[in-house]
Formats: sequence, C-alpha cells, structure tokens
Amino acid sequence: MSDRPDIGARAHRVVRAAAPVVVVAALLTSALLFAFGDPPLLRWIPSPDVAAMHVDFDTFWHSAHALAVQGAGSAAIYETGARLHNLNPPLLSVVLVPFGMLDPVTAYRLFTALSVVLVVGAIGVLCRETGIGRIWTVLALGGVLMSSPLHGALLLGQIYPLLLAGLVAGWLAERRGHPYVAAACYGVTVALKPSLAPLLLLPAAQRRWRPFLAGIAAAALATLAGVAVAGWPTAWQWLAMVLAEPVGPTPDNASLPGLALRWGLPTVVGTFAGGMLLTGTLVHLARRTARYGCTAAAGTDPAGPAPFAVLATGLLAAPISWHNYLLLLVPGLLVLAASGRPGDTRRRVVAAILALAVVPVSWAGLWPDGNPLTPVAHALYTAVLLATWWSLLRSSTVRPPLTDPNGQKGPAPFRSAEGVSPTFG
Repeated sequence: MSDRPDIGARAHRVVRAAAPVVVVAALLTSALLFAFGDPPLLRWIPSPDVAAMHVDFDTFWHSAHALAVQGAGSAAIYETGARLHNLNPPLLSVVLVPFGMLDPVTAYRLFTALSVVLVVGAIGVLCRETGIGRIWTVLALGGVLMSSPLHGALLLGQIYPLLLAGLVAGWLAERRGHPYVAAACYGVTVALKPSLAPLLLLPAAQRRWRPFLAGIAAAALATLAGVAVAGWPTAWQWLAMVLAEPVGPTPDNASLPGLALRWGLPTVVGTFAGGMLLTGTLVHLARRTARYGCTAAAGTDPAGPAPFAVLATGLLAAPISWHNYLLLLVPGLLVLAASGRPGDTRRRVVAAILALAVVPVSWAGLWPDGNPLTPVAHALYTAVLLATWWSLLRSSTVRPPLTDPNGQKGPAPFRSAEGVSPTFG
C-alpha cells in the first residue's frame, strides 16, 4: 500500500484544528478594521451621490435610461457618458429599464432594497431546502449580511444579488427534479453575466446532453432578445469593449490573472492556470459521473456543490473576478455544510470561509508598496476563492460506499464524507 491514508489523516487533523483559528483571526481582524480602519462601506450606502459613490449602478442606470428614453433599437446604451464602461451585455440594460425610468437616487435606493430582499430570500430558501437547521441558518444569514462581498455589491450597485437569485432558482429546480427549468435559469443568468458561462459545461461533462443544450439555448435566446431590444449594433459594441478591457490589477480582483499581474507575472500565466483548473475540475467530475452516476455520494449531484465548484473555476480563470463574486458561491458552501454533521470538518471549513468573507476591503490598505509581505497579503481574496473551489470539489474526491446500510447496491445516501474516509471530504 502507501502512506496516503496517513497523509490524508494528518491533513484532516490540521484542517480541522486550523479552521476555528481562522474563524477567530478573521473575526478579530474584521472587528479591529471596523473600529480603527477606514469607514465601513455600509456608511456610504445612503449617499445620494450616485455618480461618485455607486459607480456601477450609475453605469447601469445611464444605459437603462438611454434605452427607456430613446426606445427599443436605439443602440445608445454604450454611449451614455457614464463614468465607467458598461461591460455587461445588452440584456442587463433591458432588464433594468424600469429603474432607468426613475431618477438615479430613487432608482439606486430601490435597487439596493431589492438586492437585500433577494439575498435574504435566496439564503433563506437554501437553508430551508437543505434542512441545515436554525443555528446554521442564523449563522449563514448573519455571515452573508456582514460580509464584505455583499457590502461592496450594495455600495457599488452591482448585480450579484440578482445573479445569486438566478443561481439559487436553478439549483432549486434541479433539486426538485426539473433539469430543464434549472438549465433555463442558469442560461438566463449566464446571459446576464457571461463570465459565469463555465457553469453551463457541467451537464456536458456529465453527458446530460439535453439539459446542456437547454442551458445553451436559454443563454443564446436571452442574449439575442436583449440585443434585439437594445439594437443589433450593441452586440458588436459590447464585444469590442469586453475584449479590450485589461486585467484588473487591484487586490480585490480575486482571479488568477489578476494575481499574476500583481506578482509581476504575465497575465497569461494566470489565465492558463485558471483554464487548467477548469478543465481538471470538469474532467474529474466527468470521470466520477461515469463511474458512480450523478449522486450526492459521489459529489457529482447537479443539486449539490458540483455546479458551484465549476463556477468557482470560471471565476478564477476570468480576467476580472471581484472579491464580491464570492457571494455567488455561498449556495455551494451552504449545501456543503448541510451535507456534514454538527462540528465536523466540513462545517468548520465552511465557517472559516464565511468568516474570511467578513474581513473588509480596507485590509488591502494595511500593506504598502515595498513591504515584502504585501504580495502575500494582497493574495487574500484569491486564496479565499481557491479555498472555496477546493472545498466544493473535495466532496467528490472520496470513493463513495458501494452498498448503503440497507444492503442495496450503488452509492449510499450521503451526509458527510467523514463517515467514509478520514480525509477532509
């Protein structure tokens, strides 16, 4: 045999012991930064200066307003004079037209209130559906509401709460046995934010060809509908801007290309590494699906953490994946926690990741240029995203039992991999 079981057991013990330490360190750091650091992001949310403080929403509003004023087919949504370029497809401007008909301040405040409702509703549905329990429901809601990704999304007026709702709707449809509805929800969500497109590849890796085609068709039809309403030239305008957009060098860009840029490496190095992670994840899930099927025991259940593991690799490979994108992976983390038992390693790791998300973005300001620790400190958000991906994928690395407790063949009903293997699962 080999020493691999011993190595796995040691790694398990280290992770199990380290996770509570990370929770305490993250919460203590957050408390100190909130008390003595820069003003928290929540302080600036009530500001009526939309153009200066809520810059993403300002961009979205200008595009939606142009479409609302000039009408369908105007092709004016990308030439509005907004402070930032609108890098989102025309469909988003079509969806936000009702906000474009209001004044910017009212529209922003309504959009922010709706965002909070969507986040609370999505997390509540997840906790209820998974049966994770009251304590974890409170912890999950509290952790998300205190998290830096949510605060940043609300302050800037980003669409991540809307995307979160779409992902949870797709996950819920898959869990209820409606794969085509799930594929449609995922497809429309991808049409709103194409950087999430790797999510649509999971059904293909699992040879579920009809849901795969349904997801692709939904994304294509939603995209074409947006272009048709906004004006056909907007398709080329949007593509030209997206292809010309450089990799973001700031510390809150959690993608691997962003990390490579901050570390003085060619961005192609990060893109290649992200592409390898995506390919490896899909191949791994494809092999396990071929061997064990789409089961929770094998970690390949489309209503389990698997879709979010694929989604995480897509975020790692993208040129820009702001730290706020972590909000979109919370459903996978809660599904992962629900598959464990109280106090087991799986739940400890999820708690550690949620605690790290509470650390405010003012963390990056503590590390000036020239400090030898600055490159490591500025890799925090990428490290959190990598840890999230690995944790979501680990549920499919343990060999499932071949016989369940009732003596039936096939993978047994699965809650925690700790009952199968001593390694973190």
